[in-house]
Amino acid sequence: MIIFLRKRVLSSAVPLVCVVLGVFFLARMTGNPVDLYLPLSATAEQRAEFSAAQGFDLSLPAQLWNYLVDAAHLDFGTSLRTGQSATEMVLDAFPVTLQLAGVTMLLAISGAVLIGSLAAYRPNSLMDRVASLLSMTAASIPDFWFAVMGVLVFGVSLDLLPTSGTLGGPEVWVLPVATLLIRPFGVLVQVVRGSMVAALSAPYVKIARAKGATPRRVIFGHALRNAVTPVLTVAGDLTVGLVNGAVIVETIFGWPGIGKLMIDSILQRDFAVLQAAVLMTAVTIFALNILVDVCHALTDPRVRQAVPA
Repeated sequence: MIIFLRKRVLSSAVPLVCVVLGVFFLARMTGNPVDLYLPLSATAEQRAEFSAAQGFDLSLPAQLWNYLVDAAHLDFGTSLRTGQSATEMVLDAFPVTLQLAGVTMLLAISGAVLIGSLAAYRPNSLMDRVASLLSMTAASIPDFWFAVMGVLVFGVSLDLLPTSGTLGGPEVWVLPVATLLIRPFGVLVQVVRGSMVAALSAPYVKIARAKGATPRRVIFGHALRNAVTPVLTVAGDLTVGLVNGAVIVETIFGWPGIGKLMIDSILQRDFAVLQAAVLMTAVTIFALNILVDVCHALTDPRVRQAVPA
């Protein structure tokens, strides 16, 4: 397992370096912050003073070197917008995104296990067909479309739910969670159903049924235990996708997470915050991917054996 873990960490190092370099160059393609933060009437001396204070007067290789040295010490500078530490702003926003993703995946897994298991217990039944239709529809709906429709129907037309921010009761979570939930739920229902159909046809399940075990005991006590490995693997991949894809949802609903912070930083050319946010997100995604692979390797020795020495 140590060899497997070491190889996964090393294999993630190259993409991480590419992300670090990519965000540096792409951020500077958005334009010169001097043009945004100084008025049109600013003199050449004022522009030069601002650039020198922020390090923009240095050559691009020099800026890159300073960025890499500071990033190695987890120092990303200060925000041009607020004057706060970029690292502190990212650390304040990131838990909000993780909470949203965690609640979403908890609901998605719980609902998918229940519905997918019941659908698999009687294949081709009405319950199975309805569950398959709804899950495939849910997995096909774009997040941004569902978010806009949710705001239009429940926020504007019916005035039942708030459409932005986190201030308030549980109702502020409904639209953001529902938007993030719909696709993972649809995918997981299909995965659970497929795994459970195979597990329910296994000999040990047939023996349990012959001994008079109740449907609940057969599904959740025997079959689900052996069908959970592919479900957890897919759930881990979907969780990674949620962290990476929360940008649209957080922007639409004004959710103060890492995704909205990235968009605001891009629009305001706040390089320090953008670089810190992207790097933190990339490290989290790589860590989650490694965790998923390790969990898969622990449950399936063939994965460890497939890794070359």
